[in-house]
Amino acid sequence: MNFLISALGVLGVASSGPLIAGTLGATSVTALAIAFWRNAIAALVMAAPVAIREPRQFRKITRRELSWSAVAAVALAFHFACFITALQLTSVAAATALVCLQSAWIAVFQLFRGTRHRWPVLVGLGIAFGGVVAITGFDMGSSPEALLGDVLALAGGALAGLYTLAGGKARQSMGTGTYTTLCYGICAAIVAVLALLGGQPLTGFDAGGWLGIIAITVCAQLVGHTAFNHLLATMSPLLVSMIILLEIPGAAILAAVFLNETLPAGTYAGLALILVGLAVVVSGQRRGKAEAERREAEWGTD
Repeated sequence: MNFLISALGVLGVASSGPLIAGTLGATSVTALAIAFWRNAIAALVMAAPVAIREPRQFRKITRRELSWSAVAAVALAFHFACFITALQLTSVAAATALVCLQSAWIAVFQLFRGTRHRWPVLVGLGIAFGGVVAITGFDMGSSPEALLGDVLALAGGALAGLYTLAGGKARQSMGTGTYTTLCYGICAAIVAVLALLGGQPLTGFDAGGWLGIIAITVCAQLVGHTAFNHLLATMSPLLVSMIILLEIPGAAILAAVFLNETLPAGTYAGLALILVGLAVVVSGQRRGKAEAERREAEWGTD
């Protein structure tokens, strides 16, 4: 079941970049309008089954659950602001690759929290960031706008890592429907404030714009984000973020097919380095966890 949910999640998030880029390029829809509506609609959709079947779940939310959900929502709101804006400035493949570095950011955050990583994890981080340098290096040669887009996508990746970590904490005791309703709802409210402050309209779009928003909401939010939020109850945030890496080649292929994007060969080399590096990171973390469990078992038998 987790494999099927993972596959659906990858397909959903892989469609995000191309759908957003296509909607922004062909309609009058603004970046923050996409972020607002995908979260607002998804919050209502996820709330309906819980409200009908288990309305008490909303009254049972604890202060801890509310706090972690709010942290996740704030990170998600600014992640969307950074990522969607980046898609207007740089290529879909580059923006997706950089924002998917959330696995590396999670490892870095864990390092600051006192987690001691094994050397394969550090090597993997180095390889992954080598891929970042390769991608941003090629974009630097194209335009200053592309470089700014890369920086925003990189920031979006860090925020996505925080969103995933906080979501993992919340999902320890919250159901998928309750958590996503709370997280998406708070995120939508934050984005609405950002749109008001930034002067970006949330309504008044043509039919094509609304169609794009609905497609993004269904594919990227309801299928993609919700699938990975569901997996956080049974998988570690680092492993979930590793699965999300499959978004990188998926988004690049979709952008090439539907948006006619062509990229220098060096960009694909950077994508490959990121995939290899992050695979090493996750492998190293899993081996470290297995060794820790083995040592605990041995101590327990002394």
